[in-house]
Amino acid sequence: MYIDYYKILELDKNASQEAIKKAYRKLARKYHPDLNPNDKDAKVKFQQINEANEVLSDPEKRKKYDKYGQDWKHAEEFEKAEQQQQRPTGSSRYGAEYSGAQFEGDFSEFFKSMFGGTAERGNRRQVKYRGEDYNAELHLNLTDVFEAHKQTLTVNGKNLRMTIPAGIENGQTIKIAGHGGEGINGGPNGDLYITFIIADHPKFKRLGSDLYITAELDLYTAVLGGEVTIDTLNGKVKLKVNPETQNGSKVKLKGKGVPVYKKEGHSGDLFITWSVLIPKNLTARQKELFMELSKM
Repeated sequence: MYIDYYKILELDKNASQEAIKKAYRKLARKYHPDLNPNDKDAKVKFQQINEANEVLSDPEKRKKYDKYGQDWKHAEEFEKAEQQQQRPTGSSRYGAEYSGAQFEGDFSEFFKSMFGGTAERGNRRQVKYRGEDYNAELHLNLTDVFEAHKQTLTVNGKNLRMTIPAGIENGQTIKIAGHGGEGINGGPNGDLYITFIIADHPKFKRLGSDLYITAELDLYTAVLGGEVTIDTLNGKVKLKVNPETQNGSKVKLKGKGVPVYKKEGHSGDLFITWSVLIPKNLTARQKELFMELSKM
């Protein structure tokens, strides 16, 4: 069944790449299965939106789609066949000679007669074609990549249960073989490529497998030393503060960062930058004591 990708994304054929990108993001959010858990039509629409974006966001694929429509996946075969056949003039559409016979029709029929095999040409061997590769995005939080976990994705109407590796990077793409489009004439399936989008964390900044955080420290603990409780990505830890700790100084908690991708038992570090707080609303006596200290 032919699907008009421009219509799916609510665009015209002259749409820019930026317009395609914006339309995809808008519609993907609107029809995402997580936001429409009981709407089967929304799931189908979401799949069509992803399919349309995969083609139209790729300049080469888009060029083939604009020229060949529903048969764009077989553009190379069309072009080779056209080069090998003679085109008679005067036809209102186009023609090609095959086994001494004249054929006229659209690209779909031409392709079938040349490569696909039909009932009339059942004795010829059918050409097998690999299925189309699919591309998808999976959005996660930073806490989601702290340990491996299983997650179910809906791809082309089918549920796919996969393991999300610990330590997956933002923007990283992994391939799941055989979960793309179905092959043609018994050809192999395409592959599924999933790109991971990791949202920024409100407290922690991630650089590779290391984490960075700014922690507040009261003036008295900074001067005299003591013990404070610090948040890490997987819980709280108590940390000793040395006397005379300076504002902006850093400490490292080894192994408290993000797990290293595909290196079990290895994790990055957590770097803490101290932000020393100046006390407010001092009493008269407290101000007097600070004055005494300043004179010493």
